[in-house]
Amino acid sequence: MGTLRYAILGLLNRKAMTGYDLSKEFQTSLAEFWHAKHSQIYPELKALAEDGLITFQTEITGTVLEKKVYSITQAGKAEFLQWERSKSKIKQLPKDEFKLRLFFSDSLPKEAQIQLLTNHLEQHQERLEQLHNDLSKFDAIPPTQAAAFSDYLVLLGAISREQSMCDWLKTCIALCEKNSPFTSLDRSSKNGQ
Repeated sequence: MGTLRYAILGLLNRKAMTGYDLSKEFQTSLAEFWHAKHSQIYPELKALAEDGLITFQTEITGTVLEKKVYSITQAGKAEFLQWERSKSKIKQLPKDEFKLRLFFSDSLPKEAQIQLLTNHLEQHQERLEQLHNDLSKFDAIPPTQAAAFSDYLVLLGAISREQSMCDWLKTCIALCEKNSPFTSLDRSSKNGQ
């Protein structure tokens, strides 16, 4: 099964949800590490139901509006927990357009190279501030068995990632501003030729 299916099973293992509720979780709680579009979630829900890993009940809201509330089955819980306990290898790093642009930034004037780095730094600083705001919602470290504790751990990881990225970008900007001798090396020197 694809990882998206396990993400859905994991959410439903916490509580029953509608498709809309699941979409909101991917936009909020899971957004730091996993993305899924509305158009991806519903086909997965259908497949999970066909495989007997989830079930749903149709509820009527108002006089006409129907909504499906999904919940995990015992088979779904077993499948999810097997995946949760399994060991996995570190995957190849995802594609990163900014780092690709930075790799070739020797073709830019120094000012443009610094601007490229500065723009990216500003975005990561905004993201870091948002994550610190999210962290401030926790009055204390949640109990280890609570779902909030796992959320807290992932949030700490996201803060660490963004802080590290900001530190690295500041170092890059400082090196460019100093006009380090390394920035004048041509591409063949970089490749050890």
